[in-house]
Amino acid sequence: MSYRDEEYRLYEGVNFTEHSGIDFEKYSIEDLKKLWRATLKKGMHGICFSMYEDGQEPGDTISEEQVERRIKILKPYSKWVRSFSCIEGNEHIPRFAKKHGMKTMVGAWLGDDKDDNEKEIEALIQLGKEGVIDIAAVGNEVLYRNDLTLEELLEYIRRVKEALPNVQVGYVDAYYEFSVHPELVEISDVILSNCYPYWEGCHIDGSLAHMQQMFGQATHAAQGKKVIITETGWPSQGGSLRGAESSEINAMKYFINAEVWAKKANIETFYFSSFDESWKTGDEGDVGAYWGLWDKHEQLKF
Repeated sequence: MSYRDEEYRLYEGVNFTEHSGIDFEKYSIEDLKKLWRATLKKGMHGICFSMYEDGQEPGDTISEEQVERRIKILKPYSKWVRSFSCIEGNEHIPRFAKKHGMKTMVGAWLGDDKDDNEKEIEALIQLGKEGVIDIAAVGNEVLYRNDLTLEELLEYIRRVKEALPNVQVGYVDAYYEFSVHPELVEISDVILSNCYPYWEGCHIDGSLAHMQQMFGQATHAAQGKKVIITETGWPSQGGSLRGAESSEINAMKYFINAEVWAKKANIETFYFSSFDESWKTGDEGDVGAYWGLWDKHEQLKF
């Protein structure tokens, strides 16, 4: 997800800020690292899978060995794994996740290339028929990027729902898109919402409350359907955005607060992301390469 320079559609009717976060004032850096490790060790609901090593990028075909190695690293810490594509080696993610006892949210990457979209949709349906998908995500931030019209997107979702009647199907986008497009709520079995206080320039001290407000807006739009936070996170280094500062301390604070609140409130959350990826420095700038809980060498950061 990249920087948004538009009016945000904040909903004020639901307040999820009953947990304002941990008071980190008296924590030394070493104490903060210990708490970060302890929080991670308790386990996450879900983690977003980072596919690419240094020198790799989307378009490259990734080996089964690389995928399984990374799944094995994540398995002790997360019940679910989320993937973003179904081709070029990404199809290995749900297969190995299932092999190692994890649940899967499997995404088809949709863009403005209809031929590539067809490959993604067919591969997603195939994986669903293999029984390795728990939730199918048909597209990720497609409307945010203006890659497809709403009707084109809805047609892809209909195809997947028809082909996989026993699989929960949804679409991933920024929390406010479900307020703007009620058709997405109507067609989805589950509402898949990305919530990033960082990308809205929020200071770390208010980041948990802001994320809760984002979730509140998606919940209001969902009309009683389950809302899952499909991405939230904070970069450990790189540039800053208004009040949002990228730093190791802020990355630790945000992870701890997000995980503690999600468990307390029983909200299913996929943290973004697992491993740092050097290729992600295009639209996002240098900060894009530092969203992982693990570094690019697959070592825990703290």
